[in-house]
Order: sequence, then structure tokens, then C-alpha cells
Amino acid sequence: MRSKMVWALVALNVLLLTALVGQWVRPNAAVAQVAARPSDYLVLPGTVQGSQTELIYMVDTQNGLLSARFFDGQAFQDMAPIPLNRVFNQGGPAGRRGRGY
Repeated sequence: MRSKMVWALVALNVLLLTALVGQWVRPNAAVAQVAARPSDYLVLPGTVQGSQTELIYMVDTQNGLLSARFFDGQAFQDMAPIPLNRVFNQGGPAGRRGRGY
């Protein structure tokens, strides 16, 4: 009986040693996502001047889009997305610094 217990412990130690060595032998390679990364969203509450309607502004940071959503009492209404690159890349005329200069 004692002999079987010793051999069981030896087999267990060999199994544990194999698992420990296996961690060092296999390559440590990182695997990237296959699919495209989902967008990051920035969501901000806001109001519109002259209206009691409150909005939720949504900025899609990866695709560069701005949209808004509001509740009109019966259903949600969505604003068409605005490409932020078009808004921020509009340059003014060269040499002008603004009004009054």
C-alpha cells in the first residue's frame, strides 16, 4: 500500500514539473484582435438655447463623428452625424486673425 502511495506522489510531482517547465518552453507571443476595434464614445448631456428639450451629444472618437439624440415626449429623435474632420479642418483666410485686428 505504501509503495502505491509513493509512486502516486512521484507521478504527481512529474506532472507538476512538466506543467512548470511547459510554461517556460512555449513562446510568449501576444495575439492581436482579428476584427476591427470598436469605437470609443464620449457621451455628454446638454441643452439647446430657446428650447426645454435636453440632448445627449455623442462623439464617436474613432470615426470622428458628432451626433445627438433627444426625446420629444413620444419617441427618440436622432440627429444626422456630422464629420468632425470637416468642421475642424476648415481653415480661415490666410493673414486674418479675427474681428477687430
